Amino acid sequence: MASPATGHPGFSVPAVMDQARSENFPVASRVLPRRIRPHLLAVYGFARLVDDIGDEAPGDRLVQLDWAERELERAMLGTAEHPVFKTLGVSIAALGLPLAPFKDLIEANRRDQVVSRYQTFEELQEYGMLSAAPVGRLVLLILGCSSPERVARSDRVCVGLQLVEHLQDVAEDHAMGRVYLPAESLAEAGCDPERLVAESERPALCRAVAREVERARELLAEGGPLAASLPLRARLAVAAFAAGGAAALDSIERVSFDVVAHRCRPRPTRLFMRWLSVLGARRARP
Repeated sequence: MASPATGHPGFSVPAVMDQARSENFPVASRVLPRRIRPHLLAVYGFARLVDDIGDEAPGDRLVQLDWAERELERAMLGTAEHPVFKTLGVSIAALGLPLAPFKDLIEANRRDQVVSRYQTFEELQEYGMLSAAPVGRLVLLILGCSSPERVARSDRVCVGLQLVEHLQDVAEDHAMGRVYLPAESLAEAGCDPERLVAESERPALCRAVAREVERARELLAEGGPLAASLPLRARLAVAAFAAGGAAALDSIERVSFDVVAHRCRPRPTRLFMRWLSVLGARRARP
C-alpha cells in the first residue's frame, strides 16, 4: 500500500532525509562512530516524516498517521514498502529496537490534530514525553548506553529541548492554531492566548516566555550529568545537543524574551561556550 502522503512534494524520500540530516545529524555525523550513523539517521528520518505528516500533509492526517503506524509494524517484520520505513526496519532488526518509542512519536502527532492548547505545564511535559523523549531513548539504545538513570535524565533534556523549540516557534505555531505555552502561565502573565502575537500582548507574552525559559533551563541542566556518564564520543554529541538548547535560551534572553519580533537562534560562539560548560559538568551514575 502506498503512503497517503506520497503526493506531497515535502514527503519525497530525498527531501525527508535531507531535512533530517540538516536538522539533527551534523553533530552526530562528525563525532560518533561510523557504524552507528546509519541507525541514527534512520530514526531521524522516521521522526521527520511523521512530523511532516502531522504538520503539513494535505487531506486526513489521522488516516495518514494510521498508515505510518501500520508501516512501522511492517518495518519490524521486514515487509515495509516505503523507503524510509525499509531503512528503519534494517536498524530495528540489527539493534532490536522496540516499537514503543516510534509509536509514541506517531501518537504525539495524532494529539496535534485534536489538541491545540495545554492548560498546565505538567500537561505540556506529558506531551513532550511523547513528542521528544522517545528520540532520546532511541539514541541511548543505539549508542549502547541505555540505563534507567540515563533514560530519566535524557527524558528531561529532551522535554527541555522541545520546550525551547516551542518558545522559538510561538508565532509559527499560533499561525497553525496551536499554542504550546501553558494557559496558566499566560493567564498569570496577563496574556490573551487568542491574541498571542498581537503588539498589544507583547509585554505580557514576554513575561510568560521568561517563565518558560526558567523551566527549560531546569530541564536542560540534566544534560551535563548525562553527558558526563557517557563514553567520550557519545559525551561530545549529547553535550552538543544540550548546549544547543541552552544557547538558544540565551538568544531568547538577549532579545528580552520577544520571540515574536526576533528569530532566536544561538550564536556559534555562545554555542561553543555552552558546549564547554556542559562537558565540564560532574559525572552522573551510569
